[in-house]
Amino acid sequence: MAELIYFAGTMDCGKSTLALQTDHNHASRGRSGLVLTKFDRAGESVLSSRLGLEVPAIEVSDGLNLRRFVVDRLSNGHRIDYLICDEAQFYTPEQVEQIAQLVDDLAIDVFAFGILTDFRTKLFPGSARLLELADRVQYLQVEALCWCGSRALHNARTVDGIMTTDGDQVMVGDVSSTSEVSYEVLCRRHYRARLTSKRAGNAHMSREPLPFDSGEEDYGR
Repeated sequence: MAELIYFAGTMDCGKSTLALQTDHNHASRGRSGLVLTKFDRAGESVLSSRLGLEVPAIEVSDGLNLRRFVVDRLSNGHRIDYLICDEAQFYTPEQVEQIAQLVDDLAIDVFAFGILTDFRTKLFPGSARLLELADRVQYLQVEALCWCGSRALHNARTVDGIMTTDGDQVMVGDVSSTSEVSYEVLCRRHYRARLTSKRAGNAHMSREPLPFDSGEEDYGR
């Protein structure tokens, strides 16, 4: 039976890479699918990975009815076995409902990939609806890391390296961006403290020896 599966994680945990791999795996077995995305870091109508891989994609605008779009393609003789829906957190709740209908009514597998929460730790509307409707939710096994080396849980928005919780929910950026407005993944402790890598002196991983003596002369006393 067809399924709606949501692969979720923070920024920088390999979601788009997995989306590309999933498309490759299904296409290599003779299945025919569509790749969709929204607000990809590389620009419009492309699904890209930070590893440098990319494929053409259908750009999902807010007004695009995904069910009608797919039905029209099928009516014109196209075969569609699956959908790859990247950046699904940006889809509207109505679009999430539409792809769920494609699973139930037309037996099309949908593989959605996205971020659960925004820079204020609030669920994106698209992600919230996916959590409510998906047959399965899978969290990415590749863990993004905070600058301190701990598991990163939150996507922080930064302005010139300083964390901010102001602004619109959707503002496209990248964790590797050098622009004034960027993003950084942080563990919960450093998110709560608003301690970004810049504020911490860019000390991502200290290589200094631990500051204590071995105390070997005291052994045996």
